[in-house]
Amino acid sequence: MIVYVTQADSLEKARFGFIVSKSVGVAVRRNLVRRRLKAASYESLAGVKHGTDIVIRALPGAAQASWATLRSEISEVLNRGVTRA
Repeated sequence: MIVYVTQADSLEKARFGFIVSKSVGVAVRRNLVRRRLKAASYESLAGVKHGTDIVIRALPGAAQASWATLRSEISEVLNRGVTRA
């Protein structure tokens, strides 16, 4: 995955966006990856600073990654600096 993060001076909740291209696989596989990324991001949403926009771009290897791997990678990225202090 590639993760893009921007900070704004806003009181809105954090927002997530997902990019899952055709290189990840057929539509069924892309939707599975998107749903997994969305669920893992939702679990971490409470700890993310307000005004943060996060875009997660899935690479082709994400189709073979397990749920636990995706979840741990997302939580690791979010813990690097976009979580609340």
